[in-house]
Amino acid sequence: MVRHSLKYVPHKEKKEVAKDLRSIYSTINEKQAKEKWDNKYPTIANSWERNWLEIVPFLAYTDYIRKAIYTTNAIESVNFSIRKIIKNRSILKSDIAISKLLYLALKNIEKKWTMPIHNWKQALNQFAIIFADRFPKDF
Repeated sequence: MVRHSLKYVPHKEKKEVAKDLRSIYSTINEKQAKEKWDNKYPTIANSWERNWLEIVPFLAYTDYIRKAIYTTNAIESVNFSIRKIIKNRSILKSDIAISKLLYLALKNIEKKWTMPIHNWKQALNQFAIIFADRFPKDF
């Protein structure tokens, strides 16, 4: 939501707006951020209000789980790498060729995955408590 919102903000104000938007999902301080930017960028407030029901469940989790969930750089990196590979091949002969290409691409991309999620052990502990019924019993 923050990245989507920043599409409507000039470069010189992005840091300040992003900081205020982060306060919404870190401390659930929706009103303060809204009051500050609603007149200047009403599109941002409308977007957050439309998606609020999808955002609220995310806010119910602990900080460690939130950080694990909203760490999307790895996902975006994978998507970018796959798009780059597919873009360079305009014609693929069959579905099997596409499957093989994606498989090989993911194997190459996987080699770059060396960075673990920050504070993963704490997040894993919280996942085990909250989702005990879905967690493996032998864990």
